[in-house]
Amino acid sequence: MSKIDDDTAPRAAWMGLLARSRPDRLAALLAPLDLPAHDWARAPESGAVMVRGRAGGTGAPFNLGEMTVTRCALRLATGEVGHAYVQGRDRAHATRAALVDALMQGPRAAEMQAAVLDPLAADRAAQRAARAGKAAATRVEFFTLVRGED
Repeated sequence: MSKIDDDTAPRAAWMGLLARSRPDRLAALLAPLDLPAHDWARAPESGAVMVRGRAGGTGAPFNLGEMTVTRCALRLATGEVGHAYVQGRDRAHATRAALVDALMQGPRAAEMQAAVLDPLAADRAAQRAARAGKAAATRVEFFTLVRGED
């Protein structure tokens, strides 16, 4: 198993957050910002990737099936390169995610963190809390009563 070093761990975290974000939410967060022009290193393209799973989370890996993804890479005039892989065929979502990735590597990183990533992280935390609340509502507590006949 490979270990992500300290320099790439934050980037992996924000790229994962961008990939899991709702496309309309990401578009709304980027709308009021002044976004720079970019050139394509790799224009958005859709394809399939094999999704792998493990029985019980720890068993032998197996091929679960294929999933459609869209990927792209772009370069800003200042030299930063942004990459994105998103689920589905939404080319605009992939472009926005790659643009934020590129901007996070330059002088506008703090602005992108506050305007885009922090709200997306809050949305993700709220989604997880809602899912945990639904699961907790169905939880069954088992207990036994000690009978005095022993």
